[in-house]
Amino acid sequence: MAKALVIYSSRSGHTRKMAEAVAKGLEEAKVSVTLTEVAKAKLDDLTESDAIVLGSPCYYGCMSAEMKKFLDDSVKHHGKLGGKVGGAFSSSGMLGGGNETTVRGLIDALMIHGMIVKGNARISHYGPVAVGEPDQTAIDECRTYGKELGGLTLRLSGE
Repeated sequence: MAKALVIYSSRSGHTRKMAEAVAKGLEEAKVSVTLTEVAKAKLDDLTESDAIVLGSPCYYGCMSAEMKKFLDDSVKHHGKLGGKVGGAFSSSGMLGGGNETTVRGLIDALMIHGMIVKGNARISHYGPVAVGEPDQTAIDECRTYGKELGGLTLRLSGE
């Protein structure tokens, strides 16, 4: 069975709610999911997963320090994550609060690892975002995003 790893950073719980919805969408696509907070994430789990989805709140237009440290430490597996599916999502405190720059920073790291990142023409192009507490629209978008990433993961893994 294809495996996905959803890693998130969340102080307020907003990004955690988004991560749970992404995980639910992946599960609906019939992908096995490990959902973990970045502080508890293990670097070696990156190589054991077919898809890696990262979520972070936006701080000063960037990902959280905890997520940045995890990604910096992921250099341990540089060159070993190529061809895996990647995705990202973010929450911020206000409209124009830097969600897209945060998602792009996460995606940049995944692409540097050689991962395949799926965009979307209909919903948030780079990955789901929320302003404050994710409303039902944001939760639905996260779930849809998870399903789409799950479908791509299954196609690429041959399942």
